Amino acid sequence: MIARTPPPPYWVVIFSAVFSGREPEEYAETAARMNKLMLESPGFLGYETAQGEGGAEITVCYWDSEEAVRTWKQNAEHMAAQKRGREAFYSAYHIRVGKVERAYGF
Repeated sequence: MIARTPPPPYWVVIFSAVFSGREPEEYAETAARMNKLMLESPGFLGYETAQGEGGAEITVCYWDSEEAVRTWKQNAEHMAAQKRGREAFYSAYHIRVGKVERAYGF
């Protein structure tokens, strides 16, 4: 599903990761909780996610401001999930944050 976003500008956080395959049930529970928490977060606009071969996954989250991105990053539950991700869920990940200046599609 393609996220519905307002006209730019807005902010984007791109989370690219490789799932380790360890703790799949805990991972699924944590991911579901983070999705719920994100949906309740001020400034959250939507997200898109996809999984590929070899545990590859990418999630793109949209936010209305840089402040909303910072607030999400500093959320205590999110910080605990990030720590657990480094410990058990991911063999690698990379986060990119940017400002969307243009957007178009059909």
